[in-house]
Amino acid sequence: MALTNQIKNQHLMWRAGFGPAVEQLGDLSKYNHKQVYKALVKGSDSKPDYLNAASNYLDGLYKGMQDVGRMQKKELDAEERKKINQENRESIRNLNMLWSYEMVNSAAQLREKMAFFWHGHFACRNLNIYYQQRLLDILRRNALGNFGTMLKEVSKSAAMLNFLNNQQNKKDHPNENFAREVMELFTLGRGNYTEDDVKQGARAFTGWTANLQGDFVFQKKQHDDGSKTFLGKSGNFDGDDILNIILDQKQAARFITQKIYKYFVNDEVDKDRVEKLADKFYRDGYDIGKLMEEIFAGDWFYQEKNIGTRIKSPIELITGIQRMLPMKFQTDQSLMNLQQALGQTLFYPPNVAGWAGGKTWIDSSTLMLRMRIPQMLDDKDVFNVTPKRDDDILMGMNNNIDINKDKAKVQDAKVMKNNKKPLTVHIDWSQYLKNFDSVAKESLLTNIAGSLLQSKNEVNPDLIKQYIDNSSRENFVKTATLQIMSVPEYQLC
Repeated sequence: MALTNQIKNQHLMWRAGFGPAVEQLGDLSKYNHKQVYKALVKGSDSKPDYLNAASNYLDGLYKGMQDVGRMQKKELDAEERKKINQENRESIRNLNMLWSYEMVNSAAQLREKMAFFWHGHFACRNLNIYYQQRLLDILRRNALGNFGTMLKEVSKSAAMLNFLNNQQNKKDHPNENFAREVMELFTLGRGNYTEDDVKQGARAFTGWTANLQGDFVFQKKQHDDGSKTFLGKSGNFDGDDILNIILDQKQAARFITQKIYKYFVNDEVDKDRVEKLADKFYRDGYDIGKLMEEIFAGDWFYQEKNIGTRIKSPIELITGIQRMLPMKFQTDQSLMNLQQALGQTLFYPPNVAGWAGGKTWIDSSTLMLRMRIPQMLDDKDVFNVTPKRDDDILMGMNNNIDINKDKAKVQDAKVMKNNKKPLTVHIDWSQYLKNFDSVAKESLLTNIAGSLLQSKNEVNPDLIKQYIDNSSRENFVKTATLQIMSVPEYQLC
């Protein structure tokens, strides 16, 4: 069956962005996918603004410190430390909101979607707003740039160095965590290096740390400057040398390309296609923009087998709804509660491997919540869903903890207390309604469904009609939209 421009372009907008915006609906049938992709690239050309969410309290405290040593020597009582942690958490929440706003409203949809992908790839949790801001800036600036450049900047970021314990990696007492994850999760994949490569790589990264302000620091006295053998090469390597040797391996291009293919194209990997893409990615010197153009501008990307096959992540789902139905939450906490309840909170990945994605987004509780969200947004529903538990210490790796003996039970109780409040949202329907002004009444439901769904499965119109308000054309469009957004097929893109 021949696919229309609208279906192809909606496919592109969901994969290369966070779904079509309401003001774009009328144009999706007028242009071919290559034209739309060029517009996405142009919209992402400019350098992103630095997102700064640090509180005035933290600014005053941290700017008065010249280095880590002075902060470590400063005597802080329990209340002061608690205050700093609270301010950092609040600032990270504000950073979450700032970036969420960019995802919804920015014309740089391609850049923000790629940065969101890298946010999961270079998964990092750190209770330091300055570290998180700098890491996010690295990902957004390099999202469509050179992977090698981004890898090196991430590897020297205070957020990642601290998260992966490289401040503990010192001469004669190496810590292998950072070196291992750089290879296993960021570049080569498990099975493409040896344990000795981990040990030798860790020696090369000794002395890599950062100061309180987040600047990279090389502690020469803590660096092992002896000869090392890594991935078959020998020399007096430092961390930069190790990263260059890794990038010389075609396996790095293959690993990144396959992960990008699974995320943006299809969970079912076409190995021949990935190999060809990886070849070009490697030859192009890890140019991310060229790789994405090869994918999004290729006719094969728009084959039926690739359309409507991915389960939207919670961030994609929430953001996509906001792009189609412009809205304002009465409180930022409402949006945070949704992220937590659905299991994906920005800056809080479950572990160093990031969010697994795919079918892991769906279970009996989250599917029902996902389908309920459109009605909640419209009805001022009471939000009383227990969020998926977040454990700052264990990073979600221990699911068998006894909630009667640890902080998890207390945490859940506090969140539930905050959540039992109306989810008050104001939806601006004006622009959305205009898109259907010229559509005949008998074609409205089909037209609305075609604008919202990517799934091959048709929604039963008789079922939808049972819950539609026919009292006016406006109410018909509003209620039909919310009902279609509430069907399982809307979970796919």
